[in-house]
Order: sequence, then structure tokens, then C-alpha cells
Amino acid sequence: QKLDMSNQTNGFAGLIPDNIWRSLSLQLLNLSGNKLAGTIPSLVGNLAVLKVFDLSNNLLSSSIPLELGMLEGNLKRLHLANNVLSGTIPSQLGQLHGAVVILEGNRFHNKTRAPLSLCMLRNGVETFDLKDNVTFCPIERNALSDFYDLTKGAEWTNDTNWLDEYESYCAWNGVTCNEEMNHVKKLQLSNNGLSGRLSERIVDLAFIEELDLSDNDIKASIPTELGKLSNLIYLRLSYN
Repeated sequence: QKLDMSNQTNGFAGLIPDNIWRSLSLQLLNLSGNKLAGTIPSLVGNLAVLKVFDLSNNLLSSSIPLELGMLEGNLKRLHLANNVLSGTIPSQLGQLHGAVVILEGNRFHNKTRAPLSLCMLRNGVETFDLKDNVTFCPIERNALSDFYDLTKGAEWTNDTNWLDEYESYCAWNGVTCNEEMNHVKKLQLSNNGLSGRLSERIVDLAFIEELDLSDNDIKASIPTELGKLSNLIYLRLSYN
């Protein structure tokens, strides 16, 4: 079943009718390009076979319901761009395996980061339109996440806060940032059970001054990208 009432001539206004959320056989719901207001209710999670959900270019407000994550496995396109949505982007969106997620042009708070799993497409989301937006997906957080994966972070002695969906990467164990700009200044993970290899994305820690990964079991070669870290003044990789 499909319901496409997008770009109506005079634009639908007001709230989305409640009966839509009871249409459990809907596979496509497109109400984009109208003047719809109000919120997206949690009842959207009941549309279990929905594949396309497009409410872009309206006046919808409040937060994105976390129940959208219940559509995992079926939903392939989530388009909520150009509304007045606010609050935190729910981590449940990162569970939408194979989906395209489009959220640009809303009013998420400037200090609100997108969940890490969504930025890194960790759980199989196909595309997230804000993944290259450094406000929502900071470059240094992405680089540290990649570093964690390639050095087998799940096996570390202490990986406190690492890969937390919302916690600042400055609070991850072993990471020290400058207070003004939240740039990584130090990464100190000596004798912490690291193995695997170093990520080439370490070059994205452009402001790092101290890197100590000694007394671990890191293998392979040292990435040439380390030579591009112009602020680095202390490097210790011994006993690997």
C-alpha cells in the first residue's frame, strides 16, 4: 500500500491525521512539500512494513521519535530534511540497515552531535547526509573510532567511554583535549592491550602533540601519515 500526497498545490496544513499511523500495511508514505506541523508521533514504529518515509519540506517540530528504529530491516529511505526538528538525533536511526537517512535543514542544537554509529555507518546504514558535517560528526571522533576498530578496541584493558554514542571523545579513556576547541592534544594508551594495526586516519588528529602507544602488541608498519602531524612533539611506540 502506498500513500503519496507530496507537493500538493496549496499544501496540506495542520497535523498529520492519526489514522495514517494505523495504516499498518503502508509501504510508502510521502507527505513531503506541504505545510504539515506538529510532531512525528511514536506510533510511526507500528508501520512495520514501511520502506519509504518522506516528510521533508514541512513544518514538523520537536524531536525525532526513537521508535523509527523499530522499522529496521524494512525502511530503506528516511527523509526528514527541511523541517524544524530539534533535540537529539536518536541512536536508533543507526540500526536502519541499508537505509538512506536524510536530516539536513533542521534545528538540531549546534552542540548536539549525531550518534557515532550513524556517523560511521557502523550498523549498516547506507547513507547519512550529515556524516561529513563536522558539527554533527567531528572528524577527530571519526578518526578515533577507526583507530579503536583497527587496534581491536573491544580487547583493550580499559576502553572506558570509547564508542559511546554521544559522550564527547574528550572523555574517552586516554584522550586529552584542549578545553577551548575540543581538539585532541594527547593520546596515551600505553600498556593497554592494543593489537592489530594503526589507522591511516590518525592524520585527522591534526592538533595532537603527544602520542604514546608503547607496551602493546600493535603490528604491521607505522603509517606514513604520522609524518604529517605537524604539532606532534612526543611519539612513543616502543615495545610493540
